[in-house]
Amino acid sequence: MQSTHIGFPIETVAVFILLSVGAIFIDLFMHRHDKPITLKSAALWSVFWILMAFVFAGFLYVHHGAEVASLFVTGYALEKVLSVDNLFVMMAIFSWFAIPDRFRHRVLYWGIIGAIVFRGIFVAIGTSLLSLGPWVEVVFAIIVGWTAIMMLKGGGDDDEIEDYSQHLAYRMVKRFYPIWPKLKGSAFVISQKEVDEELAKPENADVKIGRVGKAARYATPMLLCLAVVELSDVMFAFDSVPAVIAVSREPLIVYSAMMFAILGLRTLYFVLEALKQYLVHLEKAVIVLLFFIAVKLGLNATDHFFHHGYGITATQSLLVVIGVLALGIIASLLFPGKAEPKEDLHD
Repeated sequence: MQSTHIGFPIETVAVFILLSVGAIFIDLFMHRHDKPITLKSAALWSVFWILMAFVFAGFLYVHHGAEVASLFVTGYALEKVLSVDNLFVMMAIFSWFAIPDRFRHRVLYWGIIGAIVFRGIFVAIGTSLLSLGPWVEVVFAIIVGWTAIMMLKGGGDDDEIEDYSQHLAYRMVKRFYPIWPKLKGSAFVISQKEVDEELAKPENADVKIGRVGKAARYATPMLLCLAVVELSDVMFAFDSVPAVIAVSREPLIVYSAMMFAILGLRTLYFVLEALKQYLVHLEKAVIVLLFFIAVKLGLNATDHFFHHGYGITATQSLLVVIGVLALGIIASLLFPGKAEPKEDLHD
């Protein structure tokens, strides 16, 4: 693990905040309407976010040197690749809740806001734990390796549709809100008055709900979907944060790399959704990278114990991440799977 120390220089933090927040406002302004995001638009915006990340990498190169810039790019690429599997899970969640394309970017926006907060917490905890000793790296290696094994074992379960009504997040929302089972535009919650108006419509004559008074707020499928997405991302962070921390101990490098990767996920989702049937071997690339990160963490830890001198540099890590990703894409093009569109099984 690289131990390059940069701390939190004011100018670097300021540039990071300026680039990320400025780009968010531009993105939100351009996607302020409830309209489906086309593949062309999503692809262009994905390029925009990649350019923002490389602008920051260029700043790091000029002000902190090639090694720091390489660590950032490696962490960024790794988080981006590992996020692919999380985006595939989100596709299944959106399908189960029957969220239309034109509303999905709203759920993704709030999901990304939550990811920014929770990643910051996890990065702070993770980098702090590393100061306790090399045994922490052993634990991280086991977590990442176990995740890879579970993904490998579950590779044949693609046809199974999870019942998200039993998800912890779904049940937690039901504890605080009564549920209105139909969408009401892009609203996450609606009032008792709006529910009464909906119940008066002939098409909702068969809808049965509980009432808790005139001041009630009812959760729509949008809020239920958002809650499941948020908790799923938190669980994903338990794997991805140790993986990116394997690249560097520096909180600023780790967090900025993860943030630029996450901020581009909203538009990358629509690209992957359109190309999912063609990227059939990309998940295998994610599994390979998780095993690679587990080995890297294991080498770091055992070097402290046995002083064997073996390790994986930032440049080597970057080459492996890019190489495995490229192989996953090339394999998908050369050996395409059966493209069978799945039906929406949720009523």
